[in-house]
Amino acid sequence: MLTLDKIYHAAFVLRNVARKTDLIAAPNLSAKTNIYLKTENLQVTGSFKLRGAYYKISQLTPEEASKGVIACSAGNHAQGVALAATKMGIKSVICMPDGAPIMKVENTKHLGAQVELVKGTYDDAHDRAVELQQETGMTFIHPYDDELVIAGQGSIGLEILDQLPDVEAVIVPIGGGGLLSGVAFAIKSLRPEVKVYGVQAAGAASMFKAYHEKKYGCLDKVNTFADGIAVKTPGENTFEMISKYVDDIVTVSEDEIATAILALIEKQKLISEGAGATPVAAALFDKLPIQGKKTVCLISGGNIDVNILSRVITRGQITTGRKATLTIALEDKPGQLTTVSEIVSKCGANVISVHHDNSDVNMAVNSCFLTIGLETRDAEQIQEIRTALTEKGFTLVF
Repeated sequence: MLTLDKIYHAAFVLRNVARKTDLIAAPNLSAKTNIYLKTENLQVTGSFKLRGAYYKISQLTPEEASKGVIACSAGNHAQGVALAATKMGIKSVICMPDGAPIMKVENTKHLGAQVELVKGTYDDAHDRAVELQQETGMTFIHPYDDELVIAGQGSIGLEILDQLPDVEAVIVPIGGGGLLSGVAFAIKSLRPEVKVYGVQAAGAASMFKAYHEKKYGCLDKVNTFADGIAVKTPGENTFEMISKYVDDIVTVSEDEIATAILALIEKQKLISEGAGATPVAAALFDKLPIQGKKTVCLISGGNIDVNILSRVITRGQITTGRKATLTIALEDKPGQLTTVSEIVSKCGANVISVHHDNSDVNMAVNSCFLTIGLETRDAEQIQEIRTALTEKGFTLVF
């Protein structure tokens, strides 16, 4: 049974291994809420997962350690287990879904683990890891549904209370629930008046569903670019703890997560992966009653693939009105593009791409479609441009 003493012991064991990551005030993120960022994206291996993995492995018996450890992970737990095992001279095998970001796979190998890629999702990797564990007798290091792993993650809760004694709310990402369980248990044990909230991607809302239906269950599938929390099967132990210690769980969309990642880059100069940005997304899009409260958003990790990051930035720009595409039906005659460009320029926007199409069989022979890509300030400016074009007699297709 998890106790506060065990979390304190985990913090003691981790004192020379895991960083006590900074808690940063982030007033530029929101005018409504006093947001602080717990920067576990700057943790060793780039995520909080080292904490639980190291503490669990540190408590193995000599006989267990001699047989090695095995784990399943989409990437962050894998790196935590690999580093912890290598530091203690223990063999590690990690089963990872074949869709895991290349960066996370390669980093796991570089940290000393033997990696087996498994076709499918995290849950398929989990099944393969269990199979190998039974064959080899290695100790399975569960990414979230384990008391010692939860205790290691709970050390973050102790740090938050130490760094911001008058904290009023804490928002934590949820995949299987180990991080939220540990943080909520630590904070509620010491400061029960502090609100603790969880947030999931809407496309992988397993714990959200279980929490609100008050019934443990699994999803048939998940769909989110936040691979760190793309979990179909939440933890059974974590479900019980979250039901007891957490005040509410909400979900955020892919566009909201992308917007949060972009906001962290532009306003805080921090890189977050999708999972890590979910608390900021929940705060920015008013998902929780935290207005005016000192609120900590736990940025759980920063291990985002650069190719995904590029797409996410673009998605965030579109969502916030920083980029737009307009298609205009024109008479195909000289001067039309010049007029459109002048209107866009007067409105203060910038044309970044132009596509001229006069091949659509449904158009009149002397007509064309002009599609322009724009860099804009916000949604209001986009509407200003649309209005100005319409007033000049142009027909907007979309």
